[in-house]
Amino acid sequence: MENHQIRFLLFRIFILIAAYWLPVSSFSQDMNTGISERVFIEQNYPQLKEGNFLLVSLKEQKMYRVRNWTAINTYIISGAKAGAGCKSGSNQTPTGLHFVAEKYGDDVPLGGILKARKYTGEIAEIYTDETDVKTDFVTTRILWLKGEEKGINAGGNVDSYSRYIYIHGTPEEGLLGKPASHGCIRMKNQEVTELFDVTSVGEKVLIINI
Repeated sequence: MENHQIRFLLFRIFILIAAYWLPVSSFSQDMNTGISERVFIEQNYPQLKEGNFLLVSLKEQKMYRVRNWTAINTYIISGAKAGAGCKSGSNQTPTGLHFVAEKYGDDVPLGGILKARKYTGEIAEIYTDETDVKTDFVTTRILWLKGEEKGINAGGNVDSYSRYIYIHGTPEEGLLGKPASHGCIRMKNQEVTELFDVTSVGEKVLIINI
């Protein structure tokens, strides 16, 4: 085989390897723990093979908006102070596959307080230090999650929807990045507004703690 043919063959092999690995690399650059999340997802949630979903990492206290195995947005969040768990009354954040069942807060101003998913007309003071507000305010926007895994996060005493597990804004922005919620997934108010606008009802949300 002539040299130019060898070079061409090596070039084609390089392209094939790059085509396979680049999606993993793109995902890994945004994920502190490398490709283990992708392997876990592909093995346990093959329905997410297109790679278009929200990924919540309780271990990292981050949420990723994933498109084709690339994290196109990264958010600092707070999961539950009590850790991961699916039982009703545990005040823990449920794991497993969910989807956005309902959205609330279209016209609520930044920091607006919602009770029973309705705007009260009050605006919460937003703290960027480590102030711990005694009331667990839900602010700005709500993405209400529903579990898809029966016996894990759907049905009975493990039902995420019945537990009112939300992605929502919080006045305790200074606590984001560490567990602080009562079970929900907290976000910065500006960021939850932006996420709300680009997330549709039915969007998959995978919560992991690995």
